[in-house]
Amino acid sequence: MITPLLNDWSLVDKLHHVARHLKGTFVGKGDIIDLMTICLVGRENLFLLGPPGTAKSALVRALARQLQGNTFEYLLTRFTEPNELFGPFDIRKLREGDLVTNTEGMLPEANFIFLDELLNANSAILNSLLMVLNEKVFRRGRETRPLPALMIVGASNHLPEDEALQALFDRFLVRAHCDYVAPDQLTQVLEAGWQLERPTPADQPEITAEEVFQLQAALSTVDLRSVRPAYASLIGKLRQAGVPVSDRRAVKLQRLLAASALLCKRTEAIPSDMWVLRYIWDTDEQREVLAGIVNSVVETDEHPDRHPRASHSAMPNADDILREVTSLTEQWNHPDTSLADRTVIKDQLRYLQGRCHWISNAVQRDYVQQPLDSLWQKVLQA
Repeated sequence: MITPLLNDWSLVDKLHHVARHLKGTFVGKGDIIDLMTICLVGRENLFLLGPPGTAKSALVRALARQLQGNTFEYLLTRFTEPNELFGPFDIRKLREGDLVTNTEGMLPEANFIFLDELLNANSAILNSLLMVLNEKVFRRGRETRPLPALMIVGASNHLPEDEALQALFDRFLVRAHCDYVAPDQLTQVLEAGWQLERPTPADQPEITAEEVFQLQAALSTVDLRSVRPAYASLIGKLRQAGVPVSDRRAVKLQRLLAASALLCKRTEAIPSDMWVLRYIWDTDEQREVLAGIVNSVVETDEHPDRHPRASHSAMPNADDILREVTSLTEQWNHPDTSLADRTVIKDQLRYLQGRCHWISNAVQRDYVQQPLDSLWQKVLQA
């Protein structure tokens, strides 16, 4: 079934192409990139926590370059004033007695917003930011206007200690750790980092702000009814385990379940779409608790079109998929293969087709896709 608002899945493919490009550039950051795409489609805020030098800013800027829209980035300090984010008052209007903000090139006109060192925010801008983050609305004096923001990303190297900043942190529905890569990936990081020294290729994949808005509008067509009882049960388990999930956050998280389904080209959510709940922690101590409870639910879902992040294992391995396709081809071609066996092969092939879509390396993906398509042709002709 295809979403009426999308007409086809080309926009989903386009966003996947952007994500794959980022994964090829930023080694070991695949989980964060997938969270960025989920939040982008779900129009929810993402918080990145990590020490300096872990590519938080570089990763966000790279995504911003591939979004054809207005971008606003700012490094917050304790002395940041509202004018620096929202723009100064329009002097000409002020002379006429109107208190109007000149927002040209500032946060209220941006499609993609990045607030670095977010938790340095002071009380002067705190209330304005809370409205922006929670409702995507800019309010200043008598001015109130909806924001064209697709997504807001905040970053910091520490968690909030002040109670006032806890309210700001709470407005970021998804939280991700951005750590140093594993030692065995360091060579790849060095190679990828050196590639960034070269001029940006003109043919890098892009997606427009309007196209992302179309994806966001399509969320309402995703059916959550079948998964809602399991979702309510999971929220209850998290609360019992001491992980506070407010009613407001529970309602908003449904958008991310729908986004996960949409990115898997489904219009119905399934239990494994709840994988994103691993990333709603408030403290480091909650991460392991969350992962254990969420994994016990999502890893039992064997739907062929589930999101790859639902599995606690690594993303699809091209060699493993190729071996499985080769084995299925041999079984299909064997003269003793029964009709029932062929039905099983079709189901397995459909599952592998979905997995192949998430292989980040384009060369490996195309190499695996060829025998997979060849087998599909045989299946369709049978």
